[in-house]
Amino acid sequence: MIRIERRLAQPRWLSLAVPVGSVVVAFGVMTLVLLLTHHSPGQTFRRIFDTGFSGSQSLNGTFVSATPLLFTGLCAAVAFRMQLFNIGGEGQLYMGAIFGAAAGIAIGDHSGWVSIPAMIAAGGLGGAAFALVPAILRAFLSTNEIITSLMLNYAGALVINYLIFDSQSYWRDTSSPTAKVFPQGKNLPDAAAWPVSHVGSLALPFGLLVGVAIAVIVWVLYTRTRFGFEVQVIGDSPRAASYAGMRTRRKILAVMAISGAIAGVGGASQDGDFRHTLDPRGLTSAGYGYAGIVIAALARYNPFAVVLVAFLLGGIQNAGYALQGADFPSGLVGVLQGLILFCALGGELLIRYRLRLARTRRTAEATA
Repeated sequence: MIRIERRLAQPRWLSLAVPVGSVVVAFGVMTLVLLLTHHSPGQTFRRIFDTGFSGSQSLNGTFVSATPLLFTGLCAAVAFRMQLFNIGGEGQLYMGAIFGAAAGIAIGDHSGWVSIPAMIAAGGLGGAAFALVPAILRAFLSTNEIITSLMLNYAGALVINYLIFDSQSYWRDTSSPTAKVFPQGKNLPDAAAWPVSHVGSLALPFGLLVGVAIAVIVWVLYTRTRFGFEVQVIGDSPRAASYAGMRTRRKILAVMAISGAIAGVGGASQDGDFRHTLDPRGLTSAGYGYAGIVIAALARYNPFAVVLVAFLLGGIQNAGYALQGADFPSGLVGVLQGLILFCALGGELLIRYRLRLARTRRTAEATA
């Protein structure tokens, strides 16, 4: 018999071995799927590497794909470290995009030195405010934050669609002839366009650099401060934390607010770095928030590992666009990407639990 037992102690080597093993298993299953669909695994993997990670043009596309994944991955990792399962990074990113676009439009073309910090602050505020809704319900009413944060994703999608398609809101363009026929958001002024840093032939979006800076800040906050120590204790043993006098409710509110703020800055980055308008359809169809949950799990909630995993999945996502064609349907691309995410989450079971082969009573008697 195979019995599943909870690990009393988690060896450190598992934190590295399980994610690596999950990726290896994912590529093994991908090879089988490709063979069954009459595609060459070697050629497919080569195309993934060439279009996702080889050459400056491929890397520039990967940086674009990785930027929102970095923010939502950090959003999930910050909350999960305290055993708070914030599934609402998607909706919090929408709120950040709404607030960030509002700040950019309101300040206008005065100065990028004012517009960009204001968009970052406004986006973080919007995401934090949206995350505080499930946080308050969890802290004071013991409501499951998984359900409430997940449901708010749909509320956020409805809000952002309403602002552009179903109302004459501040964010909607009502002046241009095209916008009167096809609803669209106002174009952000030039001062609200986030700069691009060039390292040789590589183009680094400003949002990507902000995300890396946030990862450093999160690491310092969680490993070098009293706040991070208390978050770790509360996540490991809420009863021990309560006995020690730690204010659990405040920490729940603070951690969820930080988590939502990071996703909100990611939404503002979408406005300033790439879209330059509030784009409901593009944001709601991307699924950045849900991918961020898997990134956080695969990275074991380590902010530096989140940066690396976001880059890897961003490259695979970027390669997926190049793979699509008449001989390689988009559905198959989605299957390949999904296998990596599925195996990454499945690997989490081996970190918390172990499989033990137990002999049945009949087998033991026969052996005797």
